[in-house]
Amino acid sequence: MTPLGKSCYSVPMTEPTPERRISDRPANPMTARLLASGAGWLVQDVVCRAGPQDRAFEERHGGMTIAAVAEGTFQYRSSLGSAVLTPGAVLLGGAGVCFECGHEHGIGDRCVSFHYRPEAWEAIVAAVPGARRADFSRPQLPPMESLAPLLAEAEAARDEDDAAAFEDLALRLAGAVIGALSDTPKRARTPTARDIRRVTAIVRRIESQPEESTSLDAFASDAAMSPYHFLRTFRQVVGMAPHQYVLRTRLHRAALRLRQTREEISTIAFAAGFNDLSTFNRRFKKVMGMNPGAYRSSAYRARASRR
Repeated sequence: MTPLGKSCYSVPMTEPTPERRISDRPANPMTARLLASGAGWLVQDVVCRAGPQDRAFEERHGGMTIAAVAEGTFQYRSSLGSAVLTPGAVLLGGAGVCFECGHEHGIGDRCVSFHYRPEAWEAIVAAVPGARRADFSRPQLPPMESLAPLLAEAEAARDEDDAAAFEDLALRLAGAVIGALSDTPKRARTPTARDIRRVTAIVRRIESQPEESTSLDAFASDAAMSPYHFLRTFRQVVGMAPHQYVLRTRLHRAALRLRQTREEISTIAFAAGFNDLSTFNRRFKKVMGMNPGAYRSSAYRARASRR
């Protein structure tokens, strides 16, 4: 191979249209579907159908990149080194770093790829206890027990089209990777009384208006905290991520209305803050164990049996 960096094709960190080609070069059989995006980050479902017959060519990471390998294997080479990426491993790419991916041993792969603008990445690094550097020193992390739950969440959110889940996943995965790369043991900082007061104010707001659509960045801004610090503190205080708490609250309110009223299920779903009925039905069944109609019927039968 020739040295990297002479004429890399830059992969811009933009919000792509669904199934656009990552490269305008016809030799690159790779597509990316936007899963979610926020302030300084985006997540893509990247599918590559290249095989041993396809020539690898140089590209350049547009932002800090963490790509969780979900399927297939491929060879990754950058100025940080070379590695074989397998399911469960995590590709690491620095902003502006040139790289090549090859498929010498098989056809295709699929990744959930997280991209961060440098300024957003530096803000996350600054909030991670023990982190010493903002750049990557290696091309990948092997499958690790500490990352496995997050990667499973990412694949589930991809398959369920759960864009809201990626809002905190993008920050949590970045923090976990930074921690795994750090030589200093991680020590979770105990929330201060001030932090707890700010988080509980957000909790009370969610409880009063769970149907309102508010992003993690907006919550953090209202709490006068960085997004990563707010997310970490919220999880410490409440026991779950903000979007999970919002979902739980919405479903709880919807369950009460299903039991107490004869309103149309679609009316209840939209009033609870869900944009479409199919999403509401899927989320409700996952949490409550049955679809909304069956839940309402079981509640009616239970009340009738007590009379």
